[in-house]
Amino acid sequence: MSESFRIGDIRNIGFIAHIDAGKTTVTERVLYLAGRIHRVGGVDEGTTVMDWMPQERERGITITAAATTCYWNDLRINIIDTPGHVDFTAEVERSLRVLDGGIVVLDAVAGVQPQSETVWRQADNYNVPRICFVNKMDRAGASLERTVDTIRHRLKANPVPIQLPLLENTVFKGVVDLLEGHALFFSGASDKSNGSRPEPSPIPQEDREEFESHREAMIEKIVETDEGLMIRYLEGEALPVDELRAALRRATIGGRLVPVVCGSALAGMGIHAVMDAIVDYLPSPAEVPAVTGTLVGKDQEVIREARSDAPLSALAFKVTTDPFVGRLVYLRVYSGTLKAGSSVINTTRDQRERMGRVLQMHANHREESESVEAGNICAAVGLKNTFTGDTICTRDAPVVLEPPQFPSPVLSVSIEPMTRADQDRLTYALTKLAEEDPTFELRYDQETGQTLISGMGELHLEVLVDRIRREFNVDAHVGKPKVAYREAITAPVKIEGRFVRQTGGRGQYGHVWLEIEPRDRGEGFLFENLIHGGAIPREYIPAVERGVKEAVENGPLGGFPLIDVKVRLVDGSFHQVDSSEMAFKAAGTIAFRDGVKKASPILLEPVMEMEVVTPGEFLGDVLGDLSSRRGQIRNIEGQEGIQVIRVLMPLAETFAYTTTLRSVTQGRASYTMEFRDYEPVPESILAEMVHGVKLGV
Repeated sequence: MSESFRIGDIRNIGFIAHIDAGKTTVTERVLYLAGRIHRVGGVDEGTTVMDWMPQERERGITITAAATTCYWNDLRINIIDTPGHVDFTAEVERSLRVLDGGIVVLDAVAGVQPQSETVWRQADNYNVPRICFVNKMDRAGASLERTVDTIRHRLKANPVPIQLPLLENTVFKGVVDLLEGHALFFSGASDKSNGSRPEPSPIPQEDREEFESHREAMIEKIVETDEGLMIRYLEGEALPVDELRAALRRATIGGRLVPVVCGSALAGMGIHAVMDAIVDYLPSPAEVPAVTGTLVGKDQEVIREARSDAPLSALAFKVTTDPFVGRLVYLRVYSGTLKAGSSVINTTRDQRERMGRVLQMHANHREESESVEAGNICAAVGLKNTFTGDTICTRDAPVVLEPPQFPSPVLSVSIEPMTRADQDRLTYALTKLAEEDPTFELRYDQETGQTLISGMGELHLEVLVDRIRREFNVDAHVGKPKVAYREAITAPVKIEGRFVRQTGGRGQYGHVWLEIEPRDRGEGFLFENLIHGGAIPREYIPAVERGVKEAVENGPLGGFPLIDVKVRLVDGSFHQVDSSEMAFKAAGTIAFRDGVKKASPILLEPVMEMEVVTPGEFLGDVLGDLSSRRGQIRNIEGQEGIQVIRVLMPLAETFAYTTTLRSVTQGRASYTMEFRDYEPVPESILAEMVHGVKLGV
């Protein structure tokens, strides 16, 4: 790292948004203005710095979160540019876990879109303060007011515009700074000189009245969050700009207000305001709550202060394979100082690691560093056994930090090498990709003899297969997509499991009683040991849990994994000579498999939340097709001849929907979708599946 910064002079921020809202273009402009790059790349031309993967440049979308650093107003800004496509939501999830602030980029024409809502909820989960940049203000139909309204109603947020757009014959020409009280006129795409910002100008007379009303509304929102300012405001005192800005900063960090600025990233308009807002309103690592962890071996919470002289704690949030330096582990250093060449411990896996080189990343370029202090983001070489979500500490102060949570895969395909000779190379490639991506799962189906890979959608799996071909030079045959169903139980049951084999000599004896009951959706699997009085020796308890966990992977209806189930080990017996870990593991498996068959099992299917945008003339045809696909219409909104339909749709019914939608609407409609939750499969559909009618399932 080239120089050390006070922790108060650091910002860890990410650009998050719906696909095609302009995140990567905004990031590119920010890096250009900060002098980090010397030429503005374009997404359409495949020349952006942050979209460096061949698949990203060919498709014009962000697939992997890329990290970089720039400097603005003597502050260090660590940036992560995240994907907008729902298939790559894990990249957003793990980025938000380690960020202190977010810039939500919104399309000025479309407003808040489905994936915008998803990333907003993800940011809420991690209490990440946000500002909004309303992009594409130079497009026909752009409206800051309408976009702010969608922020208020769809995101249930409290937006406060700090700029007012200036229009000349409906053409976006500049903004009014509501805090400073002056106008800034843009020169459009030619405004590309580093560091040069628009000169303040007097507000045009025809915009004065609108400025006064919007400024008053802004001040009222700010003082509502500060009792002292509220009293002075009600007494008629003119409040200084610096105090208003400080109050807005406190309200933003506290999640009570969301500042909104506007512009056009493609035309280079309004990027200075974005960078100033990052500095002015988003927190430093010292201004967010200190990270909490759990002491190793104890159920005791401990706080790690964001200080360089505190004990080391760092969270691994991303693992990649670099063709030049090998395995890279991205780390957020929450406390202490991370030094190259030092000995550390992975407390999550209780393994010693040696910190090799420490790198500062600029997309796929690297800058070497001797050490990284608290509050910063870096990548490390040499951590062989560290994976996403693991905690790195020193041996004398071990702590485990909470890892990011990832959604389960919803789609599976079979994959096999073109030639037998490629089998080992394919297995190696799949294992490496599974290490990198927590939403990519790999398993071997014993019944069919197939290798199955699971992901978040068709595009996700398509990109992974393409990476196998390009990066690992392995051609593979891929089967048709299949829905990743889940199973659950609906009734509690108590069941006995026995594994007894006595055929002369030492036998096998394992005997358990399990209580199995359903949990609420999303609560996951839980195993509890309620053995008292030594009915089963303590050393055999983990074996029972392992046996149950293995059985959870194959439900009684279709062999799909069981979810949201609680298992209590309540009783059992053992044999002094014949009992073993293997016997109790087998007993646990037998008991669980017998029990879930009697616990009224049901099949669950992934349900997607879709937004279909269609011209009004095709509304009837689109609704008819959605209904035939078991779609549940949530609401329909009209907007200037365009109808926006929100619908819940089983994933199994979405295959080939793109082709149908284009056919029904003459190619004029579009849709987006995201995973919502798992819901029971209707009895009629289940009967069809059992009889093999729905062969695509």
